[in-house]
Amino acid sequence: MFTEPNFKSYRGRLAPSPTGLLHLGHARTFWTAARRAEERGGQLIFRNEDLDSQRCRPEFVQAMMEDLRWLEIEWTEGPDCGGPVGPYTQSERRGFYLEAWRKLRDLGMIYPCTCSRKDVAQAAGAPNELDDEPVYPGTCRPASIVAGAARLRHRATAEAGVATCAAQDDRPAGVNWRFRVPDGEDICYTDLHLGPQRMIAGQDFGDFIVWRRDDVPAYQLAVVVDDAAMGITEVVRGADLLKSTARQILLFRALGWEAPDYFHCDLVRDSNGVRLAKRHDALSIRKLRELGWTAADLRPGDRVRQKFY
Repeated sequence: MFTEPNFKSYRGRLAPSPTGLLHLGHARTFWTAARRAEERGGQLIFRNEDLDSQRCRPEFVQAMMEDLRWLEIEWTEGPDCGGPVGPYTQSERRGFYLEAWRKLRDLGMIYPCTCSRKDVAQAAGAPNELDDEPVYPGTCRPASIVAGAARLRHRATAEAGVATCAAQDDRPAGVNWRFRVPDGEDICYTDLHLGPQRMIAGQDFGDFIVWRRDDVPAYQLAVVVDDAAMGITEVVRGADLLKSTARQILLFRALGWEAPDYFHCDLVRDSNGVRLAKRHDALSIRKLRELGWTAADLRPGDRVRQKFY
């Protein structure tokens, strides 16, 4: 058993993205998050991670809340019930993300990048199952951090085809912005479920996007800003995000914030060994409910494995 966080001020979170129906894997992860918060006498915060405007749908927001309540999961703060650190919907929190982006920019920790996903994939190879992007080859990376924030700002606006005035200089739109990782540094942390983890910056993962060219904050930056602002002390999520945790630890450090503890759940896979995704509609919570499954059937344990396989 690994060292547990201080139970007195425990704050966990549920952070689904309304891009589809929640599935069996979500049910088990969110149930684990709820159980850990309850056992520690803590609070559970619901956050609607709806930054992907192309895929997020209002009907999925309603569905995920209904499905989680059917699983007998309750939260103490969220978009439906409010709370002291709202708003609890990411699309309403842009100002928080911009403030963090400006801080990273002024520190010289991020730089503008014009590479497309295709460019990166061709240069670095495809990502593996436990990563969300290939290692960036450094095409747009400045020679050193000392290059200075002013030069980076002027380069960004020039590449975006915008006039370099003070107001426009303060906007991230038009190019991707990447976080410069400390090449060769070990990023180590102890996962409360899977044990000690070690990633090497620049090898296991490279410079990653914190702000997209379409003027949307990337996942890595948004969750770090929100977890810090909402006082999250432990993050419970799937093991496919182990490398994201290493990236986020670097962001917490760069922004001068303390990172939460992490508990990564084992991934749920289908009968062919493929981890579940929202495209597995047959294994969505909504579909399983229609087939007569109970909330207890979807929780971790032998009953789920017997029904599932």
